[in-house]
Amino acid sequence: MTEVLAGSSPAKPPARRRRGTISFGDLVASALRSLALNPLRSALTALGVIIGVASVIAMVTLGRGAQARIEQSINSLGSNLLIVVPGAQRGAGGVMNFSQMTWLTRGDAEAIAREVEGVAAVAPSQRSSGQIIAEGANWNTRIEGTVPAFMQVRDWTVASGRMFEAAEERQAKRVVLLGKTVAVNLFPNMDPVGQRVRINGGSFDVIGVLASKGQSATGQDQDDLVLAPLATVKRRLSGRWGRPDTVSQINVKAESAEVLSRVEEDVKTLLRTRQRSQDGTDQFTVQNLTSISEAAGEATRTFTVLLAAISAVSLLVGGIGIMNIMLVSVTERTREIGLRKALGARQGDILGQFALEAMVLSLAGGLLGLMIGLGGGIALSAQLQLPYVVSVDSALLAIGFSIAVGLVFGAYPAWRAARLDPIEALRRE
Repeated sequence: MTEVLAGSSPAKPPARRRRGTISFGDLVASALRSLALNPLRSALTALGVIIGVASVIAMVTLGRGAQARIEQSINSLGSNLLIVVPGAQRGAGGVMNFSQMTWLTRGDAEAIAREVEGVAAVAPSQRSSGQIIAEGANWNTRIEGTVPAFMQVRDWTVASGRMFEAAEERQAKRVVLLGKTVAVNLFPNMDPVGQRVRINGGSFDVIGVLASKGQSATGQDQDDLVLAPLATVKRRLSGRWGRPDTVSQINVKAESAEVLSRVEEDVKTLLRTRQRSQDGTDQFTVQNLTSISEAAGEATRTFTVLLAAISAVSLLVGGIGIMNIMLVSVTERTREIGLRKALGARQGDILGQFALEAMVLSLAGGLLGLMIGLGGGIALSAQLQLPYVVSVDSALLAIGFSIAVGLVFGAYPAWRAARLDPIEALRRE
């Protein structure tokens, strides 16, 4: 007889697994083998999940791209920007005529710059339009008369040449800067700087070309314009409209986004004091581009969520398909279930095997749908000329939802398989 040393404990025999039970790794392998035995049926079963996940990813990608495009377009107009325009408000008898309307003036712009705290720069501007002629080419475009501070207010830069100076604006010099679109159409094969153009019969020197900004949020080409001194436009191009000191709009740049709302209210208060409307209504409108951007972004997000919710219906359809196929699988494998239970498999083993099969099927469909959705998002974004924005959170949510679909819709077939009586199952042909 073998003696046991003092102070030592007898070695315990290795634990043996119960007959009929399998490990988690064996469950995964069994599930994959079962799905591989019927590849076509597995693919068709996962089709609903594939379509659902792909649709959700593609729609969210397009929605995020559209939101990014809107933000880029509005930010291209200038950061922390307020635009003040004269408003044709309705009076008691209807729409005001020109004699009743209160106009914005250069004095209003100077008062805003002088009296409103938190203002970084102010640029009044006068808009006009005209036919630009140069080197035998002509182009009809928008003409913006403004002051040098316009470049700071609108976050614009000069690609070549220079911006006109304050002295040139006061003296109404005949100098202009061309937007990229105008420069390309008038001078396709040469540098416009130093050339001369004719606008409404007058000759002007081109002193610069503006950097490109692209389209605005409304789809307008921001590069299709000519920039000129405000006094020049008022005296030589649009002086017949309104009083000599009136302007089309006043562009106000706040020092930061934190003070933008306060600056907006202070500008309104100042203009109300200066204009002194007889009926107490504002004769102007202050447009806060940050608020417009937030509103547009919120509308885009709502639309994206709606599209994603509609696309998610395919996931529910896919889940129903998974449940139907798993019920068929339980019926086909009744004898296998009875044999395993007769060998000692517990209900939890059977439940886990069939639930895991449904989850593997759903997860495989989710991953394939994710790849298709990302590829479709790239193609659609390129087709619609939208920025491609990958949404990691939506991808993880779609995959998690597909797994949940497999778990929920695979639960009943797995429970039904686990509840089978082994004797009755073995008798099943």
